[in-house]
Amino acid sequence: MNEYPLSGPGSQPAEGDGAELDILQMPSGMETYAQPSLPEPEDVTGLEKGLELLRELSRQLHGYAADTPADPIDLEGLDEANRSLVDQVLGEGEVSIVLDGSQCSRIQESVLAGVWRLQQRDEAGQLIADRVEIGAIPREVVSGAFEGARDEALLCEPLPPGVLNAPPLFAEINEYIRGYQPGNPSHVINLTLLPQTEADLGFLQQQLGAGRVSILSRGYGNCRISSSGTRNVWWVQYFNSQDKNILNSLEITRVPNVACAAPEDLADSAERLDEILEIYL
Repeated sequence: MNEYPLSGPGSQPAEGDGAELDILQMPSGMETYAQPSLPEPEDVTGLEKGLELLRELSRQLHGYAADTPADPIDLEGLDEANRSLVDQVLGEGEVSIVLDGSQCSRIQESVLAGVWRLQQRDEAGQLIADRVEIGAIPREVVSGAFEGARDEALLCEPLPPGVLNAPPLFAEINEYIRGYQPGNPSHVINLTLLPQTEADLGFLQQQLGAGRVSILSRGYGNCRISSSGTRNVWWVQYFNSQDKNILNSLEITRVPNVACAAPEDLADSAERLDEILEIYL
């Protein structure tokens, strides 16, 4: 009888020199839609404001067009009970965003893809704005990501010790920054496939600068996206279930597609919200 499994780790005899094959673990978890837990129809008496807000959200979803973004829906006028109903229906989805500034914005995609909850706090941490917005990505992210950013990647000299392969990338980055127009496809520089040393990566990060937007997408494994301090340049990094970086890239674009909801996602969200609200008609 064969003493080794047919496949997978342990399926082959050990090497004579003691070396072992280290197989990179791919992401193993995937977020899927789950219907939120909702109150029974007889328990929503007095929650008419929350229900009307959700119906307005449904109307916006059915009328959504990418070139005519809907106006945000303000939640500040809701009392605690009505806000709790909205919280239950929206839940928390795959994408979380932090936009730093004098007033820090925290943005959470709901379980309905393309429906975003935006909360803004002052420097003391007090909530000063609470609203819902639909779209591929909140407008605040697009308008604020590169506020005050430089217009090109700066290559300083002399180069720090250990920096070998990063400098040629600056010409490529600046070429695509200069030629970028809204609607252009993303230009991706896959750093994982290039011979970049730790010193190279640190140098790139330092020269591109730090941006204002941090995004975490948990759809399949973890994808961490950060704007740089250079216009339209983003860091996009994928991690497996052991939090090991399996893909490291730069993207030159308005916002990386992995963070955005597709038109089909918003159409599905309209149908799902209708199913949720049907029990309250």
